[in-house]
Amino acid sequence: MKQQQAAGRKGIPDKVYFRIGEVSDLVGVDPHVLRYWETEFKVVRPRRAKSNQRLYRRQDVENLQLIKTLLHNEGYTISGARKLLQDQDRKEEIIAKEEREKQLEQDVLEKRLDSIKKELRKIQQILALKSLRY
Repeated sequence: MKQQQAAGRKGIPDKVYFRIGEVSDLVGVDPHVLRYWETEFKVVRPRRAKSNQRLYRRQDVENLQLIKTLLHNEGYTISGARKLLQDQDRKEEIIAKEEREKQLEQDVLEKRLDSIKKELRKIQQILALKSLRY
């Protein structure tokens, strides 16, 4: 029951690695299709166990489900789906870069703001001392 709840909306069990038979059942295609898609799509790169069995990560399974949807349901060709996934990866890279740049800019602004606060406190102390003298 808990495993089904952790599976989320995509129906993927909460596991680190999946064997090709499990992935085949989850995605709904034969294992030979999965092996072929590995050669066609860079986003699917299962690791190999010591026994040389393919071990798919959760991200691989999600990508395979997306590939199946693109090819079988939305009518994309393999090259069209590959291009779409590459464009998606580029967009994610650009977004990540923009987020890093924003964070850097925010850090610089926070440091500058801290230095301004320190300067204002010094000025406040100087003014307080001057007002005591008069």
